[in-house]
Amino acid sequence: MIKRKREPLAYACWNKNDSVRMCSSSGGVFYVLAEFIIAHGGVVFGAAFDEELMVRHVAVDSMDQVYRLQGSKYVQSIIGRTYIEAKKLLDEGRYVLFTGTPCQIDGLLHYLCHDYELLYTQDIICHGVPSPIVWKRYLNYQEQQYKKPLVREPLPSFRRKEEGWKRYSISLSFDKDIEYRKYHKEDCYMQAFLKNLSLRPSCYECHSKTKIRNSDITLADFWGIEHMLPEMFDNKGTSLVLTNSEKGKHLFELLKSRLHWREVDFEEAVSHNTPAFQSVARPKKREAFYDRLGTMPFDRLVKRAILPPIYKRIYWKIRHVVGLILRKGKMIKS
Repeated sequence: MIKRKREPLAYACWNKNDSVRMCSSSGGVFYVLAEFIIAHGGVVFGAAFDEELMVRHVAVDSMDQVYRLQGSKYVQSIIGRTYIEAKKLLDEGRYVLFTGTPCQIDGLLHYLCHDYELLYTQDIICHGVPSPIVWKRYLNYQEQQYKKPLVREPLPSFRRKEEGWKRYSISLSFDKDIEYRKYHKEDCYMQAFLKNLSLRPSCYECHSKTKIRNSDITLADFWGIEHMLPEMFDNKGTSLVLTNSEKGKHLFELLKSRLHWREVDFEEAVSHNTPAFQSVARPKKREAFYDRLGTMPFDRLVKRAILPPIYKRIYWKIRHVVGLILRKGKMIKS
């Protein structure tokens, strides 16, 4: 496997096409990469929902199918035979863009054993991936709540941005044109994900979380951009782009005319996105969460797992009441 040695170059970016940007989790840069590869007769690999709304890697070779790969999918994607398919295409002299988590890209490069001139790899800054069984239990719970089956169109979305990039929501579609949509911090699946309860065991000690990456390009949300570069923040989504190789740098140079972009300091950029180089902590209640999965309603299971211990809740309540009394006393004296 080719090992990168240089520190990446970092950029704040968004797609000049506003409709593409609004259909993307952050700034819509992936779409531009896919467009280049497909225009050169190539194939793009990435995560898509299948007929049962599970997530698996697929290959697309036309722009009208790229939408399937757009958007974050907070579920482990099943790789299947895509490494084999990618190698076959490369051996045939086709361009390939393979996208995935850092560990999936490392897996591909280990499988291929050597670099291919026509291969471009793009990973993400990964928080960690929930197990597919957790996603399946969540979907079953939602169908029970609505007493209707889920449908594929419109596809599920983890990052609806109608209320803004930072206040994104999750949405699901049911039969009879019924939609579920909720702010991400209030949805039980997203709560389990963001509290690190539903992640795979390897995510708590990920060997692929490093500042020097093996992919050609890394894409991520540019969290903290409003403080670092306010002119690149409009709450529609800004991408952090890292070019990790000469090949990645050259590709970005070819495509940056289609983007609004600014070069930024790498260390400052990733300081707002610690999952770039640091695994999340394993919650104490993770094992209990998985042991009880399927034994009670999904929302109740998550609530039980994320709720602080009762002694902490009592302590916080007492502090709140004492604070109110003290403030009221000061007001009376004044």
